[in-house]
Amino acid sequence: MSTIEETSPPTRPRGAEEWSLRAPFRAAHVVIFAVVAGLLAWSAERQGLDNAAWETLRAVTFNEVEGGGLGRASSRLASGFWPLQLAEVSELREDPNKLIDDMPWLARIESRERTRMRVDPDTLETVSVVEIENVMVEPFGYAWRIGARMLETLEMGVQATLLGIVLSVPLAVLGARGYAPGWGVRHAARALVAFLRAVPELVSALFLVLAYGFGPTAGILALGLHCTGFLGKFFAEEIEHADKAPQEALAAHGAGRLKVLRFAVWPQVMPHYLGYVCYVLDRNVRMATVVGLVGAGGIGQELKGRYDLFQFGHVSTILLAIFIVVLALDQVSAWVRTRAS
Repeated sequence: MSTIEETSPPTRPRGAEEWSLRAPFRAAHVVIFAVVAGLLAWSAERQGLDNAAWETLRAVTFNEVEGGGLGRASSRLASGFWPLQLAEVSELREDPNKLIDDMPWLARIESRERTRMRVDPDTLETVSVVEIENVMVEPFGYAWRIGARMLETLEMGVQATLLGIVLSVPLAVLGARGYAPGWGVRHAARALVAFLRAVPELVSALFLVLAYGFGPTAGILALGLHCTGFLGKFFAEEIEHADKAPQEALAAHGAGRLKVLRFAVWPQVMPHYLGYVCYVLDRNVRMATVVGLVGAGGIGQELKGRYDLFQFGHVSTILLAIFIVVLALDQVSAWVRTRAS
C-alpha cells in the first residue's frame, strides 16, 4: 500500500527581501504630467492653436466651405491647384508668319480673345474692349522649364553636400578626442562646428546673396556651411565611439595617429558616414527649394514668383516635381545603404 508524502512549500531564506513589482506611475509622475500638460495648454493658447483647431474642425466636420475662414481658403486653393500647368503660353509681339520656321518643337500659334478695361475718351467711362491677340503655345514648355530648374536644384544639393564633406572631415578629426593636436584646437573645432550648425541656411543665404548676388552660388555656400556643422558633429562623435581595441593594437605596433585613423577607425565609421551623407544630400535638395525663396537659385525662385502671381496651377506643378525628385533620392539612398551594409 503506497502512501502519499506531503511536501511543504520551500521556505524563503532568512534575510531575503520580499520581491514586488514597482508601480509604473507614482504620485510625483502624475503631478509632473499635470504641470507639463498645463504649460503646454497655456503655450498652445498663446500661439493660437486653439483657434486653428476649431477652424479645422469646422472645415472638416461641418463642411463649412462657403462660410469663410479655413474652409473657403482651402476650397479656393484646391480649385487653383488643378489642373497642373504643363504648357508655356507667351504673347507674340511680332507677325506670327515670321516665326513659323523658328518655332520650338510641338509649338503652335493660337488667336485668343482678351477682354481689357479701357476709358472711353468721349464719355470718360470705363468700358470693356475685346481684343484678339496671338500667342505661342508650347504644350510641354513649362514642364521642360521646371525640369531644368529641378536639375539646377539637384546640382545645388550635390555641390553643397560635397562642400560639406570636404570641410567637415578635417574639422571632425580636429574635434575628436584622442586625435586633436591639443585641448584648444579640439574645442575651437567643436565651437566652429556648433556655430555653422546653429546658423540656419535661410539666414546665411540672405547675407550670401548680398555678397555673391542672386543665383545658385549663394545657395550652395549656405547649404554647404550648414551641413558642415551637421556632419562635423556626427563625424567626430563616430570617431570617438569607434572600437578602441583595433586602435590600441595598431598603436602598440608603433603606428601613428594617421595610420590608426586610416586602418582602425575609417573601416568602422564609414557605413555610418555614408548614412549621414545620404541624409544630408536628401535634406540639401529639399532645403535648396527654401533658400531659393530669397534668390539663392534653384526651383525656389520659380516657386516664389508663381506664388506671388497667384498662379497656383504652376505652383502645383513645381510641388509635384519636388516630390518626384525627393522620392527618387530616397530610393537611391536606400539602395546605396543596402549595398554598403
